Amino acid sequence: MSKKIIGEKVNRWDAIAKVTGKAKYTADIATDKKLYAKICRATITHGFVKSYDITEVLKVPGVVKVVIPDDLPNYKFPTAGHPYTLIPEKKDVEDRNLLTRKVRMYGDEIAAVIAETKLAAELGAEKIKVEYEEYPFYLEPEEALAEGAVEIHEGTKNIIAATDITTGDMEKGFSDADKIFEGEYRTPKVQHCHMESQIAYAYQDVDQRWVCVSSTQIPHICRRIIGQALGMPWGQFRVIKPFIGGGFGNKQDITIEPLTVALSMVMGGRHVEVELEREEVLVATRVRHAISYKFKMGLTKDNKITALETHILSNNGAYASHGHVVGMKGMGILSTLYHLPNFRYEIKTVYTNTATAGAFRGYGVPQVIFAIESFMEDVARKINVDPIEFRMKNIVPPEEKEKNRFFDSAIVDECIVKGKEAFKWDERKRKIEKENLKSGDFKRGLGMAAYSYASGTYPKAFEIAGCHMRLNQDGSVKMMLGATEIGQGSDTAFKQMASETLGISHEKIFVDSMTDTDYSPYDPGAFASRQAYVCGMAVKKAAEELKKKIFDSVKKFEDIEADVLDIVDDNVVLKHNGRKIISLADLALKTYYDTGKAECLFAEVSHNCHDQSYPMGTSFVEVEVDTKTGRVEIVDILNVHDSGIILNPTLASGQVEGGMGMAIPYGLAEELRYDIKTGKPLNGTLLDYKMPTAMDLPDMDIMFIEKYDPYGPYGNKALGENPNCSPAVAIRNAIVDAIGISINEIPITPQKLFDVLREAGAENV
Repeated sequence: MSKKIIGEKVNRWDAIAKVTGKAKYTADIATDKKLYAKICRATITHGFVKSYDITEVLKVPGVVKVVIPDDLPNYKFPTAGHPYTLIPEKKDVEDRNLLTRKVRMYGDEIAAVIAETKLAAELGAEKIKVEYEEYPFYLEPEEALAEGAVEIHEGTKNIIAATDITTGDMEKGFSDADKIFEGEYRTPKVQHCHMESQIAYAYQDVDQRWVCVSSTQIPHICRRIIGQALGMPWGQFRVIKPFIGGGFGNKQDITIEPLTVALSMVMGGRHVEVELEREEVLVATRVRHAISYKFKMGLTKDNKITALETHILSNNGAYASHGHVVGMKGMGILSTLYHLPNFRYEIKTVYTNTATAGAFRGYGVPQVIFAIESFMEDVARKINVDPIEFRMKNIVPPEEKEKNRFFDSAIVDECIVKGKEAFKWDERKRKIEKENLKSGDFKRGLGMAAYSYASGTYPKAFEIAGCHMRLNQDGSVKMMLGATEIGQGSDTAFKQMASETLGISHEKIFVDSMTDTDYSPYDPGAFASRQAYVCGMAVKKAAEELKKKIFDSVKKFEDIEADVLDIVDDNVVLKHNGRKIISLADLALKTYYDTGKAECLFAEVSHNCHDQSYPMGTSFVEVEVDTKTGRVEIVDILNVHDSGIILNPTLASGQVEGGMGMAIPYGLAEELRYDIKTGKPLNGTLLDYKMPTAMDLPDMDIMFIEKYDPYGPYGNKALGENPNCSPAVAIRNAIVDAIGISINEIPITPQKLFDVLREAGAENV
């Protein structure tokens, strides 16, 4: 039997290169005679560029070209990192141009300056003079939807999409209820703040095609969108992704790549680079959707939900990007977490004159989980029932799970029970209740929250992945993937998968440091926590096919049937007793160089995934609130995850800690804010945009409850985005427990909490 490698703490294959600085990111790849481009950005929030004056720009030494919208193709194109669809009504909204005269947000791209140096490009961009016609601007969906509001995109009425879906009978659901409750909750726009900003360079290659080297999560999709933006066949482009310094969804959108290629075209195919500064990333790339929720819930006497009605406004900002699907994801999340016999989900996704909202780790789930878990907490307190007991009573019951095979391994109830025990919830509760009775400015509280997620996008969207494996002459294996390594460690997990199936040491399985659309098999990219699940299926399929070919080759050379063979520790052995037949190294030499029977052994597969599995989990938190200042300290925090079999505990723990580290400031600090008089971002730099350092984060505890998933390639389910979903609302619920006052929006900053306490007349303020 082959040695188990799944579940082992294998070191990342790229760790040494990254910590020693040898890993080459886009900015590290040197090219000769590169030109640099700087995007000129609008300094108004909504309006139209009437004229450009570039006289002073051309006087700057080193400036070689100023490009305005009139100089470029005028095709409308989408930017969302979604696979292409053949269904017209499911296509992404095409509302973007390479450059624009119609300004829809502060920082919109209205021109570009190309120069011989970065400094010259920056100085040139400062010299451009623009005459604007200004329009009214709208920062909130309610303003954009108001009667008489100017359309941000013509013919839309400022609505990207609207959906109203009901399952069951709402009228009956509420008439059957003994109690009815309502609540409203809001979440903010926040930025990803990945370490490496968006960067790309483009040039025309020797084959006359156009190459774009980019820090992107979606190389194959990027190639397609470049083609759409320039009105050219997709095969005329090649996209290369080197090592990438994080993305978290911001690079699951096409922001600079089409423009970069277009600027190279303007310069006759010379290398042109565009690299965004941090302020540009913060205010003019993508953000998390700010979403507001209104709930109405009916309960029976024994506190079971009879009906849930939701009304949602999603602030999508100036362009559609990922648009309506982000808010729509909440419908599936709510119905897979709680039993909702009668359920209405009504949502509008609205254009505003703010930064465009797109994909962000969690893809709408942190927002809807904040809302529903705040509401569940508030309702439980109003009916004087333990919040955990209330949740347990209303999670999807076994008889409902049996109707959906994708629930086969879902165990949120077990996460709640075992997490509560591990956190010593009851013991802490008793202790806190006694301590809070004493006078003092500091109050402690406990909070928890549950979440549901998905592994990939099927059945809502298309899921496919490809893998190529080749047996090298020394018995090692080269594996090529379209899946995108963006820092999460997926390539290391794929090496473990291949090793597990092949029986070949993981050290002898090699992967590429780059994804190249010319050579890497097709895969949509890194998003939706899909890679270990969907691409893992392709890896397993390719490994099984290559292993079969190896055994067929053994039969050819050794005359031993395949069904009695196995591969263990890089040797072909007899399955029943482990006797070595031949080493893979010796077999590989024969397959390459035997004059009579030589053949190269490789497997090339594509897997169309028609499976889905629901990972679930919970967060438990203890906080201490200073009622004099509004400051919140996290005393303890625990995330409990049901993600099937854990492929690599080290990588998994890193994913969870990273997700929790993003969720904590989402609950307590981060928010992209705007001046209501001008529409200009107020905190568009890292000096003003408050995110924590490692010193600001608490110790974070992690717990995995492993249950084999029958659909995951190795019993695994999604884990990448899940840790980001429930900590913020668990913190909120702990604060509510401490002060006894409901708070309906995040972030809960010291100022906001101080104001809540003062308004409530808290005696300690």
